[in-house]
Amino acid sequence: MLGFNRWHLFKLLAVALSVMGIASLALSYFIPAPPSTVIFATAFKGSSFEYDGRRYREIFARSHVNLELRETAGAVENLKLLEDRNSGVQAAFMTGGVSDGRHAPGVLSLGLIYNNPFWIFYSSSEPLERLSQLKGKRIAVGPEGSGTRFAANKILGKGGIDSETATLLPIAGLAAVDALNDGRADAVWFNGEPDGPATQSLLRNPKVRLMSFPMAEAFTRNFPDIVRLVLPQGVLSIEPPIPPNDVTLIGTTNKVLIRSDLHPEIVYLLLQAMTEVHRGQGIFQNIGEFPNGADTEYPVAASAMDFYKNGPSFLQRHLPLWLSVHVQRAIAALLTGIAVAFPLFNYAPKLYRGLVEYRLGSIYRRLRAIEASLQKEITALDVSALEADLERLDREINNLGVPMQHSDLFFSTKAHLDDVRLRLASRLVHVRSQTEKATQGVSGKHGLKQS
Repeated sequence: MLGFNRWHLFKLLAVALSVMGIASLALSYFIPAPPSTVIFATAFKGSSFEYDGRRYREIFARSHVNLELRETAGAVENLKLLEDRNSGVQAAFMTGGVSDGRHAPGVLSLGLIYNNPFWIFYSSSEPLERLSQLKGKRIAVGPEGSGTRFAANKILGKGGIDSETATLLPIAGLAAVDALNDGRADAVWFNGEPDGPATQSLLRNPKVRLMSFPMAEAFTRNFPDIVRLVLPQGVLSIEPPIPPNDVTLIGTTNKVLIRSDLHPEIVYLLLQAMTEVHRGQGIFQNIGEFPNGADTEYPVAASAMDFYKNGPSFLQRHLPLWLSVHVQRAIAALLTGIAVAFPLFNYAPKLYRGLVEYRLGSIYRRLRAIEASLQKEITALDVSALEADLERLDREINNLGVPMQHSDLFFSTKAHLDDVRLRLASRLVHVRSQTEKATQGVSGKHGLKQS
């Protein structure tokens, strides 16, 4: 149709493939595939963060994504790793009160995950009721760079406990438990969930006491990130009751932080893991209380707020991770195609008419060449050659297959061709007349000579 040949089809195919290639590159750029490995900063061995990180890793594995857990000193180091683009860390656990979004640009929160009590375990036979009683003691407060030590310095400092009034040991987790049991430490400052291995070990140890915070309310007034918590009598064991009486504690609320450029599908996986691990009933929380988007220290990612409000999207609920990305790309390509095709659809008749005119243009160029030849001195043989050209053009017009809706172009071209044909026929008569006159003139001269 319209005189297309293989070369035209090849050019169309090349253009189509180029457009598809550019579209594929654009989709890969704007909707990239999620990484197969994500680095997540937790804390030291035996900590609640390390324990929760292993649970997150199992959930990620179901979607065939490797969650690589990076052991760190704790929350302070985690934040530094998130801010360092060369660290490779893309997400991390964080303790409340360490910093905020104003001091850590480029870091977003995915929400709060649980209330995190501060525990002070000690081995003294006499009950300790005030922080000042810890003066002169050897206290395991965690390594430098950990959220545990950061909180210990802040809270214990209120009671006059610092490196000058006590011996602050840089150990935490299970190592701190061993130090307390071996007599190398007099007290241990912990920061973590009650079901963490280190915390459970000390809560069930009859030789170890848990210090209460009778002035917990005062700490919540001095530090906005501090919350008052109560460990109920017998919550861990009814008989014998563990703990033997209600214990008033203070704590903060832990959260998950991410880099702002983390892939959306990985964000969803993290939110899914947070919900699965932390949504249940706990000693310090009710069912469904966590996770939530009530973080006041860091800006909460928009996708996380949407997740808490509306739940996972349709694609996230019904498609595996690897397929979800391809479907998103297909939808994006479809919507883009509609957006481009819709205005083109309105102009399609004009574009098609322009294509028909373009194909007829070659006919007119050759007609102009024949017309130009008629302006010159030509012989009868030249006229015959031009007539043959016109016949070929006439056949080509018929073979173009001009659509019925553009018949005006077809008949206009035929009419112009007929005009040239008439002029050519007139020119042929003129050439023949001139030839006959020339022939008669030559014959007359010969007759005179013979006379």
